[in-house]
Amino acid sequence: MNNNEGFRSGFVALVGRPNVGKSTLMNRMVGRKLAIMSDKPQTTRNKITAVLTTDGAQLVFIDTPGIHKPKHKLGEYMVNVAQNVFHEVDVVLFLVEAGEKEVGAGDRYIIEQLKEIKTPVILVINKIDTVEKTVLLSLIDMYRQTCNFREIVPVSALDGENVDELVSVLTGLLPEGPQYYPDDMITDQPERMIIKEIIREKVLHLTRDEIPHSVAVEIEEIKQRQNELVYVRAVIFIERDSQKGIIVGKSGQMLKKIGALARGEIENLLGSKVYLDLWVKVKKDWRNSDNFLRDMGFRDN
Repeated sequence: MNNNEGFRSGFVALVGRPNVGKSTLMNRMVGRKLAIMSDKPQTTRNKITAVLTTDGAQLVFIDTPGIHKPKHKLGEYMVNVAQNVFHEVDVVLFLVEAGEKEVGAGDRYIIEQLKEIKTPVILVINKIDTVEKTVLLSLIDMYRQTCNFREIVPVSALDGENVDELVSVLTGLLPEGPQYYPDDMITDQPERMIIKEIIREKVLHLTRDEIPHSVAVEIEEIKQRQNELVYVRAVIFIERDSQKGIIVGKSGQMLKKIGALARGEIENLLGSKVYLDLWVKVKKDWRNSDNFLRDMGFRDN
């Protein structure tokens, strides 16, 4: 643990509209996949904490759900999580996409909230690999007129361009402080949380537009068996009977694909062979059920 004079440490929130690349950027900065990634909006549902420790600093990243107009109780929970983080961190990273031609209503809504906080805000323009430099310069000027950002840093989270510069800028804004986590710790998320998010990501990836965000995953059991095999039993919840047929697939083929892809990542996470036992259950309109959301950890007791 590093508590030397001059060592910097602090908490950094990633905020923005859904699907602007917050999870991808966080994973890139810490050098490992911790938050699930999907081209579907509103993928992240909880605050995911990741830790980057360098020789002179420790940055604790909080990846928040995308801020959007909620359509159900789960959506309300997700937006509240994101907004509350503004006041809990040392720096806010506000992500937007390089391909935007104007500052949209969604971004303006977030900017108005950011104007009300004292926390320094860095504007991160992501996906710069998709636009020409002249377009990027015009976008920087456009956003500079909307808010007094502490810094504006263009990056490509996908290929890593300028991400090291962003980490350097962030480090300079953090206060001097202690090292909160050990050198080798990269997340405070329990294994159960990461495992269920891995499974949910594979459902989103393989079913594409056929299954909306009405999927939740619960880990019912993790148990060490003989020969160092880890048994994991998980339930995939959906809202309609028709969705169950899509996830299971003909002769169970889709569920087998989901399990095979998820098992590989879970084995890398746990460092051992895994037997993944997947079940699919229908829970009607679960996104509007207070009791179910509480049981799944989306609401306080």
